[in-house]
Amino acid sequence: MTPEKKVKTKVKSILDKLGAYHCMPATGGYGVNGVPDILACYKGLFVGIECKANGGKATALQLKHLSDIQTAKGFSIIIDEHNVGMLESLLHHLQ
Repeated sequence: MTPEKKVKTKVKSILDKLGAYHCMPATGGYGVNGVPDILACYKGLFVGIECKANGGKATALQLKHLSDIQTAKGFSIIIDEHNVGMLESLLHHLQ
């Protein structure tokens, strides 16, 4: 399992624990490039989560999608192996 896959697995586990709806949109020619790795709905709020590992940085297109989500009054965040433990707390404080 890649380091980024480990982060995604932890994020999905947290979302499952909270009872949040979530999915991982398909890319690779059929989806939209730059869409966050995980899309979720928690307490009625749209959440976009971009997962990174080993110091990976979001691309300009990924950052644009994350910004667009916030502009639309959703919540977006970049999660990596260093802040994945904070995700549950952050989600609890939404709204």
